[in-house]
Amino acid sequence: MSVLTPGLREFLDEHVVGVLATHSAAGRVHQSLVYYARAADELLISTEAGRRKALDVAETGWASLCVMGHGRPFPSVTVSGPAEIRREGIGIATATVAQRMLALDEPPEPQTDEALAGAGRVIVALRIEHVGPATYVELGG
Repeated sequence: MSVLTPGLREFLDEHVVGVLATHSAAGRVHQSLVYYARAADELLISTEAGRRKALDVAETGWASLCVMGHGRPFPSVTVSGPAEIRREGIGIATATVAQRMLALDEPPEPQTDEALAGAGRVIVALRIEHVGPATYVELGG
């Protein structure tokens, strides 16, 4: 069963950036502003394989994302859960993130896994298992 209510889905879909938090195996916390796309109960983030966020997720299998509205009263929600690095079948996800990042009406043509690997791109996939806190967000349903 999904932990996302209709209101939370709408909030995540209407915003395009959030602060991704990860931690290393040594326990150091890292944060990074990222563009994301939601697919059901997952948040998908395109990044370079050598970035700290990708290395942390590969080491620990966990991430959290805080998404904030940019107008008063500054609504926000933090979601977290298991995360993984994907290298295969990532063309559509990468194109969807690019569409949101560039504010395009349609996603660009998806690249092949080989082309994305050549560019060093991977997808961080965060499976939302926990929601909280949610501030000034209409939860609905």
